[in-house]
Amino acid sequence: MPATESLIDPQTLMRIKTLEMRAKIVVEGTWHGLHRSPYHGFSAEFTEYREYSPGDDPRYLDWKLYARSDRYYIKRFEDETSLRCQLLVDSSKSMGFGSSGVGYTKSEYANTLAATFAYFLNTQRDAVGLVTFDEEIRDYMPARYRPGHLHRMLVCLERPTRGKSTDLIAPLERIAQLVNKRGVMILISDLLAPLDGLERNLGYLRSRGHEVFVFHTLDPAEMTLKFDDAAVFEDLESGRDLYVDPDLIRQQYLQDFGAHLEVVAQICDRLGIEYRRFTTDQPLELALFEFLRSRMEEGKKVLRRAAR
Repeated sequence: MPATESLIDPQTLMRIKTLEMRAKIVVEGTWHGLHRSPYHGFSAEFTEYREYSPGDDPRYLDWKLYARSDRYYIKRFEDETSLRCQLLVDSSKSMGFGSSGVGYTKSEYANTLAATFAYFLNTQRDAVGLVTFDEEIRDYMPARYRPGHLHRMLVCLERPTRGKSTDLIAPLERIAQLVNKRGVMILISDLLAPLDGLERNLGYLRSRGHEVFVFHTLDPAEMTLKFDDAAVFEDLESGRDLYVDPDLIRQQYLQDFGAHLEVVAQICDRLGIEYRRFTTDQPLELALFEFLRSRMEEGKKVLRRAAR
């Protein structure tokens, strides 16, 4: 993992107004960190293997690997689109929360993270698309690699949060219907919603051959309820005012919130989904590094299976 002292302070990063510049800085910082880490030599070409599926072009079969393993594998090259990725970004009102100690919202952090993934994948000539949602899908851009597509996604991500509540079920059902080609799904959300049906719908994405990543994005204050004085809090999704004395509810809140987080983690573990929890005070390079590390390890697993 890149040395933490070389990572970009997210508060400094968020002072940069344009999403594209933020994303570029994070991507370049991640590559610099990788080259100084134990993963030195990790190829920026992002070449990998995957098992052959009916319909794949047989011209890209690796016959040397077939001779060693008696299995068919497709080699993905730098100059071809090797990955189709759909970014699923929560734009509900709850994402508009940002504690005073941080200085920006979960939505700003999540949108910057999505822009970082989009920028990175675009530099790799991979096809990337975008879905924004709250209680329903608000924006849908299919995965593409073409001039102007990245810019349109970044413009979409710069829009303010809309809608009210978060519904994790309906958008996942809809995206499973919209995206037919197998690829990668990256869900970026605070997941502050009822979890009934979440496992079924994430499982449906997995059953359709998608590789799924969940980046659980939270404000540090939500993890600790670190407020000293009683105050009136506004529910961002319902608009209701709630009088809260943190000292009276903190223990029960932390217990309930911890249980919610544990359920999410267990669901992802059962489905073989890569789950990472990030608070908005953590450097964004860590998230991109985790994505790259997971993809690299998946490629190694394929090669190990082929060698057996």
